[in-house]
This record gives sequence, C-alpha cells and structure tokens, in this order.
Amino acid sequence: MLWTVTQTLLTGLATTFQIFIFTLIFALPLGLLLAFCTISRFKPLRYLMQVLVWIIRGTPLMLQLIIIFYGPGLWLGKNIWGGNEAGRITATVVAFTINYACYFSVIFRGGIEGVPIGQREAGQVLGMTKSQIFFKITLLQMIKRIVPPMSNEIITLVKDTALARTIAAQELTFAGYSFMKSAGLTWPLFYTGIFYLTLVGLLTLLFNLIEKKLSYFR
Repeated sequence: MLWTVTQTLLTGLATTFQIFIFTLIFALPLGLLLAFCTISRFKPLRYLMQVLVWIIRGTPLMLQLIIIFYGPGLWLGKNIWGGNEAGRITATVVAFTINYACYFSVIFRGGIEGVPIGQREAGQVLGMTKSQIFFKITLLQMIKRIVPPMSNEIITLVKDTALARTIAAQELTFAGYSFMKSAGLTWPLFYTGIFYLTLVGLLTLLFNLIEKKLSYFR
C-alpha cells in the first residue's frame, strides 16, 4: 500500500512541479514588466497597472482560478482549455502567472525604488546610458534587496499549487486526498505533507545560499 501511495504522490508531485516551474518562468519577467509600468511617467498606463495589481492582490487566488477556468466556457459557450489534464494545468499556470506577477511587481518596484537616486544620478554624470545604469547600478542592488521577500512568495507558491485541485487538476494534494475519498485513509495526507516540507526545505536552503552569495555591498 505504501508503494502505491508513493507512486500516486510522485505523479501528483510532477504536476505540482510543472505548475511551480512554469509559473515562475512566466511570472518573473511579467512581474518586472508590471513594475516598470507601475512607476511609468505615463500616467494612464501607471494608473491602469496600479488598479490591475490592486484587483489581483485584493481577491483570492482560488476565485481567480475558477473564473479563468470556467469563465470562458460560460461566456463563449466553449471550454477553451479542453477537458483534459493538460488544459487544467494550462489554466492553472495562467491564473497563477497573473496572480504572482502582480505580487512580484510590488517586490520589484520596492527593490528599484530602494536604490538611492543619487547613485543613478552619479551614473548619468559619468555618461552612462539608461540601460547601463539599470544593469550595472540598479539591477545588482535590486536583486540583493528583493531576495528575502521574493523567497517568501516563491515558497508560498509551492503551497498554493494545492489550489489547482479546485478545478480537478491532479496535483500533489489531489493525489493524497484521493486515498481518503476512496479508501478512508488519512495517513496519505500526512505523507503528502512530507513532500511539501521537503520542497520548502530545499528552497529555503537554496535561498539562504543565494543570500550569502549576494552579500556584497556590506
């Protein structure tokens, strides 16, 4: 029985890992783009992005996931995601990407604005272009500043992948819960917790290492 549960959980873990990785791949650059938009000098764009971030951060991720997965089918009369597992994972990644990009944008914006303006002005005095100032002055310091809050969000993402079961995506929690539903067993749920703790532990070690590597400017 233990082997059967382990195999099922490993299958769910693969789905969880897919959601996690693809969300990061898309949400990180999108979050940086949103950060630039929210500090843009073009007021209509800035206000629009600020409202978008406010809405996404102010509503539950579960609600957003349900709307994104079921909404198009109700509005258009056709399920654009399809009824298979791949479609459910795709819808989950889209919802998670939009949600986490908004959270990441706030972190990125704080990191950018936290770099003293005098340093950017010094770069201008030295004749550096805007791109050179960003990559050689702002970016390095921004990365160091955003690692702690970013690590918290990324660890939260690992646990939030469990929300995918809301639309019946067969991720890790779905796999553990299936044994309670079918056989009345609860110990697979605790076993599921061990998988999450392992993932979070590995990420914590990774971010601790990154923080030590970024201990310049001390």
